[in-house]
Amino acid sequence: MSGTDKPIGYWLKHLHNLIEQQFDATLGDLGLDRRQWQILNVLASAPRSRGEIEQALAPFRPDGVPHHVKFLDGPDRLVMQGWVADDGDTLSLTEQGRAAHRRAAERVGETRQLLLHGLTPEQYAETVRILSVMAGNVEAALGRRADDKG
Repeated sequence: MSGTDKPIGYWLKHLHNLIEQQFDATLGDLGLDRRQWQILNVLASAPRSRGEIEQALAPFRPDGVPHHVKFLDGPDRLVMQGWVADDGDTLSLTEQGRAAHRRAAERVGETRQLLLHGLTPEQYAETVRILSVMAGNVEAALGRRADDKG
């Protein structure tokens, strides 16, 4: 059985799980998980409120977690590690946090290279485009279905 004999849903879920495992292997010894890396990465560009961080990471919300349930305890762990400062309104990277972000960013870049090995930039762009179109198709269908019920 070749890889093309399996449906796209299989490959999407399988790849997602492998990426999660690879991030754990890549960042685990730095004391980071994927969500904490994403928080550091969001904060690397500018200080943010908790709400802004949650909004930036909403697309990555774990399956089955309702939107009204906050899953971001990551900032608190990063504050305890001394990597993030919390002034009550905004979170920002400390100097230690900037150093941790640089170390993690280098490794994440290596992981991305590993993921894209054997693909041209054009193939990657086309894959993303195709997935985007497919997602848009399903979103539109779900929207029509909701409109029909409402």
